[in-house]
Amino acid sequence: MPPLPPARVVRAVENVRGALQRLTRRLAPPPFALLELVQGAMVSQAIYVAAELRVAETLTDGPLRPEEIARRTGADPDALHRLLRLLATYGIFAERKDGRVGLTPMARALVKDAPMSMQGIALLMGHPLHWEDWGHLVDAVRTGEPSLPKLRGMGAFEYLEANPEYGAVFFDGMGSMSGTETEPILAACDFRRYGTVVDFCGGRGDLLAGVLRKHPAARGVLADPRVAANGAAELLAEQGVADRCTLTDAGLFDPVPEGGDAYILKHILHDWPEPQALEILRNVRKAINPGGRLLVMEMVVPDKLNGPHAGKLVDLWLMLLVGGKERTRAQYADLLRQAGFTLERVVQTPAAISVVEASPS
Repeated sequence: MPPLPPARVVRAVENVRGALQRLTRRLAPPPFALLELVQGAMVSQAIYVAAELRVAETLTDGPLRPEEIARRTGADPDALHRLLRLLATYGIFAERKDGRVGLTPMARALVKDAPMSMQGIALLMGHPLHWEDWGHLVDAVRTGEPSLPKLRGMGAFEYLEANPEYGAVFFDGMGSMSGTETEPILAACDFRRYGTVVDFCGGRGDLLAGVLRKHPAARGVLADPRVAANGAAELLAEQGVADRCTLTDAGLFDPVPEGGDAYILKHILHDWPEPQALEILRNVRKAINPGGRLLVMEMVVPDKLNGPHAGKLVDLWLMLLVGGKERTRAQYADLLRQAGFTLERVVQTPAAISVVEASPS
């Protein structure tokens, strides 16, 4: 993996890209520019089909003719050719002069074992249940309440547990997105000053493993209700840090492991409205060492409407599914103050995620 550029460079590139996109839309007649955006959902579905058929894996050994790709993936030759024709327009796959189709850098990201693979999120974004959820966004906007509990008869997390096949797709997709954030966080944050790092509801512990790998003197605590069955022990052992990490099955609203110098809450608070977010934060406040630090890792959205930011789209997804939200710096400062913390700074990373650093008041 190439070295990560500084966050300020990434933000500058994002601003340039945003300006170019706005310019492109202005150069087109407004109805046609809008039409292109409206049709974006269809492009997502086409990418999903390519991921579902494992087209990218079929091409890892080299380019093939479309009819051979169709044979190996069990697809209709004419239909697959038309799918590839669309995706090639967007730089996903490319036709060579001899008529064979090969991988592009974006197509390689659809390979499951590729570095920073996007296959999991592609399979989630195109899944019929995901599409059905988004079909009820209008209800969430009208009422200000999540639509999924009304649609499914239960909350999002209960539904994922009751439907393990879709739950696996969902969590694999979330994992592929989360995995792209580990190295940017490690590049932006200095964990050397923390003797014990507690990753609260940290899943399998990918981020904590990265912290412990980079700082051999640190110890870790991974708390997650699924820690006994989610492969955390195996992952930590593979990363060579299992001997410096304690596992506990504490859940979101359980007492937090005490005595940590740093507490990581990564993509936790954004799932919850203020009352539940405050309960989680107050539990951490009871457990943290007096000189410790709370590290809230979320997409901190800007106050202004204009300008690109990945958190704006995720914010709507949270509103739809669970009633949570992505928050601004000011909203985090207020939330932390109510829970007994003082916001010290917000550290941008080369990814869309930021680190909101707070100390006990």
